[in-house]
Amino acid sequence: MTMKSVCVYCGSSSGKDKIFSAQANELGKLFYGLGWQLIYGGGTTGLMGQVAIGAMGDNSDGHVHGIIPNALVAKERKDSQGGVVEKEEDEIQIDVDVEDHRGSTPISNKFGKTTVVPDMHSRKRMMAELSDAFVAMPGGYGTMEEIMECITWSQLGIHNKPIVLFNIDGFYDSLLKFVQNSIERGFISEKNGKIVQVATTAPEVIEMIQNYVVPEGRFNLNWQDEGDNEHDDEHDCK
Repeated sequence: MTMKSVCVYCGSSSGKDKIFSAQANELGKLFYGLGWQLIYGGGTTGLMGQVAIGAMGDNSDGHVHGIIPNALVAKERKDSQGGVVEKEEDEIQIDVDVEDHRGSTPISNKFGKTTVVPDMHSRKRMMAELSDAFVAMPGGYGTMEEIMECITWSQLGIHNKPIVLFNIDGFYDSLLKFVQNSIERGFISEKNGKIVQVATTAPEVIEMIQNYVVPEGRFNLNWQDEGDNEHDDEHDCK
């Protein structure tokens, strides 16, 4: 059976409630137990670090592929040739408060394979290429931007992969209210409102991915007709 790869978008900070980190770690452990590969933003701090540690398993033999822009690991480079300094286990900081997080992210092989890319655009493109499904856990601006782009790609018919909001402790309640309001006011169709599935526990995330049904009513556009390389990223997401 082909290994399933799931992209998880989440914060590089831990948040103020321990439930966020605990649920991130549990989700990673479920991936490990299923033999699924985690595709994520390549960080070792905050929720990123927790889901990666869980997915690697106790023996660090899981399947994890982190993709991170060069600018976020610049301080960990040891030379101009692109070498990356691997932190010792006792140097790795997992719990990070958003006020203390400075944007640099240490890399360790205990968090799986890491690919360093030149920019954020390349990061998003590669994460989409490699993934069979998308999950959003709690996070900030970046998490929101990434999952909303995936939702829009699905609405436009660019991909038909499962999309799940992991609504830990009601974190995404406000976003879900926005979606419902947009449906009621005629900006999102009822059918397109089903593009996003909602889970409140880690096992529910797995269930939503496994049982995802592509909703009817999405656009079915031929992006090849748009010319040249304008939509290369969208092609890669299929």
